[in-house]
Amino acid sequence: MSIVLEAKHINKYFRKPTLFHVLKDISFQVKSGEFASIMGKSGCGKSTLLYILSTMDTDYDGELYLNNELISGKPNEYLSYLRNKHIGFVFQFHYLLSEFTVLENVMLPAKKLGEKMLEEIEKDAMEKLKILHIDHLAHKKASRVSGGEKQRVAIARALINNPSIIMGDEPTGNLDSHNSDNVFNIFKSLSVEQGLSLLIVTHDEDFANKTDRIIRMGDGKILQ
Repeated sequence: MSIVLEAKHINKYFRKPTLFHVLKDISFQVKSGEFASIMGKSGCGKSTLLYILSTMDTDYDGELYLNNELISGKPNEYLSYLRNKHIGFVFQFHYLLSEFTVLENVMLPAKKLGEKMLEEIEKDAMEKLKILHIDHLAHKKASRVSGGEKQRVAIARALINNPSIIMGDEPTGNLDSHNSDNVFNIFKSLSVEQGLSLLIVTHDEDFANKTDRIIRMGDGKILQ
């Protein structure tokens, strides 16, 4: 099984107002098709770690590999390209553009990547909406669909460039249990059927317990 993401000896310091060692010697791997969750108390460094793993924060010590390529120290334009092509994001808030249709929202990252013609991007976006059973909402304004549907649109958008890994920061944090289960089942089927890797920060024990592996964090370290 290939390794999609690997962190080696990641250390992170906040320097203001005083020096604070927020992440301490973090090392772990996510394999292809693996569905892993990160758990830990608020303030233990989960979201800080996710920002580093997603290449958004480059101010850290240690090495980060994506698809076996060392990406630490690479220029920002290249990281921005890598992030758009290989990493899909799902946050607690869906961050959809309310004036755009569902379909237009899903197409955005692919238009930014600019590797395909518009017709092809639209066809891909419809495919993703079909996988998530929301293709009937394609031409609705994003502001007109329900909370659970919005999160599914956000997942479709995260999938549009066929990423190597999906990263989520509390993606069920705003949802009721029915919609949380929905999101879990979508993630699970993506991992099983499409061999997609997932790394999800969550507070939800039920959600985490159903994933392949829980990475528990405490006080800036991995506990197990």
